[in-house]
Amino acid sequence: MTTSELVTLEHVNRKAIIYIRQSTPHQLISNQESLRLQYALRQRAIELGWSDSNIEVIDCDLGITGASAEQRPGFKDMLAQVTLGVVGIILSYDVTRLSRNCSDWYPLLDLCGYKNCLIADRDSVYNPGNANGRLLLGLKGQISEVELHTIRARLTAGIISKAQRGELGLTLPVGLVRDELGVVHKDPNREVQDRIDLIFQSFLKLRSACKVLRMCNEQNLLIPRRDRFGDIIWRKPSVAAIISMLKNPAYAGAFVYGRTRAVRSGLAPYQSQQQQQPIEEWKIRVNDKYPAYISWEVYERIQAQLLDNYAEYDRNKTRGIPRQGSALLHGLVYCGECGHKMVVQYKGATRYICNYLRQQYGVPVCQYIPADAIDEHVVQAFFAAMKAVEIDAYQKAVKAQKETDDAIERAHCQQIERLRYTVALCERQFSRVDPDNRLVAAELEQRWENALRDLKLAEAAYTKQKPSKNATSIPTELKTALSAIGQKLPELWSGETLTRVQKKALLRCLIDKVVIHRIVRDQVRTRIIWKGGDTTTVDLPIPVGSLAELTKADELEAQVVTLSTEGFDDELIAQQLTAQGHRSPLCKTLLPSTVKTIRLKHHIFHNHSQSHPRHISGCLTIPQVATAVEVPPHWIYDRIHKGTIQIKRDQTTGLYLFPDSPDTLVQINQLKTGQIDNLCF
Repeated sequence: MTTSELVTLEHVNRKAIIYIRQSTPHQLISNQESLRLQYALRQRAIELGWSDSNIEVIDCDLGITGASAEQRPGFKDMLAQVTLGVVGIILSYDVTRLSRNCSDWYPLLDLCGYKNCLIADRDSVYNPGNANGRLLLGLKGQISEVELHTIRARLTAGIISKAQRGELGLTLPVGLVRDELGVVHKDPNREVQDRIDLIFQSFLKLRSACKVLRMCNEQNLLIPRRDRFGDIIWRKPSVAAIISMLKNPAYAGAFVYGRTRAVRSGLAPYQSQQQQQPIEEWKIRVNDKYPAYISWEVYERIQAQLLDNYAEYDRNKTRGIPRQGSALLHGLVYCGECGHKMVVQYKGATRYICNYLRQQYGVPVCQYIPADAIDEHVVQAFFAAMKAVEIDAYQKAVKAQKETDDAIERAHCQQIERLRYTVALCERQFSRVDPDNRLVAAELEQRWENALRDLKLAEAAYTKQKPSKNATSIPTELKTALSAIGQKLPELWSGETLTRVQKKALLRCLIDKVVIHRIVRDQVRTRIIWKGGDTTTVDLPIPVGSLAELTKADELEAQVVTLSTEGFDDELIAQQLTAQGHRSPLCKTLLPSTVKTIRLKHHIFHNHSQSHPRHISGCLTIPQVATAVEVPPHWIYDRIHKGTIQIKRDQTTGLYLFPDSPDTLVQINQLKTGQIDNLCF
């Protein structure tokens, strides 16, 4: 019997634990001999003096890496038993089976040394409680940790070397297949190829993954996906599925390694999740390695559009897709004060607001500017830039529509052909089954019925789609407008032909961004930055809330007073001062009503019978009573309507007239202070 001088009766009276572990599920299948050697440690424990009934095997960590103890319930169970002092020895075929991380290894040695628990492997028995045993075990633990990094580095180097040649066998997306020689081809199924082409062509036209999804749902078109076994299945499209296809560089013919990296989360330090990396941070990219559905230039354009479409443009500084809002420049406007992107607020009125600093630091809003004046100026500048454009937009629109209709019709036909084959296959399978075998016959009959139902739905969707295609027509006036889009665009813009989304998309074709800065209360400096890099800067008047907020308010008031005193008419004054650059607070011109307001403020009356308060002998009007008792006139009107003050209108003047006597004012004051409840005159 093989014994050791370190094993004492105290150890034998406790339990012996055999810890068994292999790093991956693949090793469980391929490394069977290693597994047998680990289970054979039971005989070694018996030779060291333990009875068979006092030996426990812990093998619930099979297929789990030893890089950490976080995900190993067997290792935690073993630690718990050592802590309770019921374990005399821990046996492992190699100490690397126990741990490949020194931060887990040394606490185990400390615990075993404190509880007088031995550790044994295929070579020897060690006592972690003495210096020599701790030294040997410590060296083995460090070597096992270094060995793990060495193995990983060697494997990673081989993977990187193979990836740099583009020969690493990565999982291919649907639409690409690898033959027996490892050469990648397009899927031989033409329906799969055409459906993938339709997804990319539709996105390039619609410029939104959600709109592509809506188009597929409206046409009842399915998209190809892979199941967990790698086989092609047809499913209803989803936004995630469409975006994954649009973002996969394999469709552009590129082999890419390192699109993601593992990021450890704070809550679970030993767990990681994959995080997508931008194109410039990909480790390896080999172009023209696969048969391409799109070119690399088109792929880059699609990625830029997807990034630009991201809805949180306030935080991510992207424009977002054009949406149904009245602000035409949403996603394009930047603050000239602090340089951050401005957002749109529709509460009360349409305004551009710079609230980035408020969100980050709690300071007041940087600036908020009415949107209508800015939008109008930018649209007029856009018209001026488009005026010289001469393109045959009609022919291009018809050609693009025809290509789209042909692709959709081809997709319908291929889908119907595939479903007809499925129906025929189910029919053949049902015909060949033994009728007496009802369990199998019933299942095949159900499959046949399901296939017939899917075929009927697909044919109905195709029949419904065909008339709309044949009925497509463009009015004659629209054809004329499209043939000279540069000159006719203002007419189209003011009509109902273009939607808000289309108008915003047109503006984004030429305009990169718009920077606005309120230089004074009623003026905003607007700088348009065009796609080519040119800029257009102008100071625009914007609406303000009152006359006092106008920059030239004092000058305007003085001129109105002077001209009104000289007897000029309000409309004539308004026209003359508008020509000099003056305006009303909410308009681009000076309104006669604004002139009248200023004139009456300075008691300059043109019609005295309508401009001064009435004085009737022996009577007091409501304004006179209100002034005397220091209440607003509507206070008296309110009491009259409620019946608290009972008085009748004068038949001649149509006014409420109070007796002009001291008692009247005394009674009104008593009602005001609550001394009396009502009055009667």
